[in-house]
Amino acid sequence: KKDGKALKLALGLGAAGVIILVGIGALCVRQHRRKKIVAQLISRDLPTSPSSKGPTTSTTNYSQSNSSYSTSKYDIERGSTYFGAHVFNYEELEEATDNFNPSKQLGEGGFGTVYYGVLRDGRVVAVKRLYENNLKRVDQYMNEIEILTLILHPYLVKLYGCTSRRSRELLLVYEYIPNGTVADHLHGKRSNSGLLTWHVRLRIAIETATALAYLHRKEIIHRDVKSNNILLDKNFHVKVADFGLSRLFPNDVTHVSTAPQGTPGYVDPEYHQCYHLTEKSDVYSFGVVLVELISAKKAVDISRHRHDINLANMAISRIQNQALHELVDPSLGFENDFVVKNTVTAVAGLAFRCLQQERDMRPSMEEVLEALEEIKGVRSGSDVVDIRSGTEVVDIKSDDVGLLKSIPPPFSPDSATEKWVQIKSM
Repeated sequence: KKDGKALKLALGLGAAGVIILVGIGALCVRQHRRKKIVAQLISRDLPTSPSSKGPTTSTTNYSQSNSSYSTSKYDIERGSTYFGAHVFNYEELEEATDNFNPSKQLGEGGFGTVYYGVLRDGRVVAVKRLYENNLKRVDQYMNEIEILTLILHPYLVKLYGCTSRRSRELLLVYEYIPNGTVADHLHGKRSNSGLLTWHVRLRIAIETATALAYLHRKEIIHRDVKSNNILLDKNFHVKVADFGLSRLFPNDVTHVSTAPQGTPGYVDPEYHQCYHLTEKSDVYSFGVVLVELISAKKAVDISRHRHDINLANMAISRIQNQALHELVDPSLGFENDFVVKNTVTAVAGLAFRCLQQERDMRPSMEEVLEALEEIKGVRSGSDVVDIRSGTEVVDIKSDDVGLLKSIPPPFSPDSATEKWVQIKSM
């Protein structure tokens, strides 16, 4: 009996050892293949069709059924387009940016530095240059090309093309948007210009919501909505940019990511905790942008009181405590202009809905857009449009019962648990 037990134990240990060795071997082979792929992509060629890379992202898996893949492989062999995007010669882009002169630098995007450039045909462009060449950056590079070639909208930045197959670096070429970002004008280097009146800010909100609603109809989640990614043209019209983190998603499917991605202060708390990604993650981030437009404050500012470092927390606290006037940018004339007070209050209520912790309690981007369009329709002397159901309510004053009387003030948006609270009339 003892010999039998010893034999079984030895056989069990031996089998376990074999399984472990096989697992280690498979892991080594996989790592070797990944390194080989990255080396090939970076040193010799533009990335091949994502279908050849394995299941690195949800975009790869979902998009294998997309017709762009069947055509892109043929196109790249011809050396003319990639996912339908024009392939530029590296030397042309080097020349356009004066050898990536630091004086031409426009800013930094999600995964690269952006330079001002002029192409040989006279087009003024913005050229994004990757920080470093590794698998993650290559994935983001390929992802942005794919997303931008699938969409065309006046409020989304246009991709002109990317670097050639044999480029030394991976570069993206966009239309040049001359007027900086919304962040620049709200709390950055252009914040003293006074050009972002409340009328302009409300239009920015509507155009951004229009762009995001369009993306969601195309089954695309932006995943990095923030004021730094909302560009403004010379007429202060919106161009939403930076799709390196964006993802395609099938209808009624929630994407699960291995780790939260995005920008602190804008990340959906439910995604941050559970790694569940839906279009409502963009809605939360857009809610933060709405508060920025109201307040001209940064999404995260460590110079503020510790309870107010996160702007979303600060906004919900002020709204619930009937202290919206403490949040609003003084330059907007909130206390003196009836129409501004009405519409700012309504937008604040909409932002509150977008900032709910549970995604099911947030409106869709289509609903957000509809609400903003209704708010825009408010005229001097008219009643405020109730953004919940289209019923009419009157102006809300700071000494009224107010927006959210029945909810105690929270420490953060995470503790907000009611969808929407009745707005009381004067």
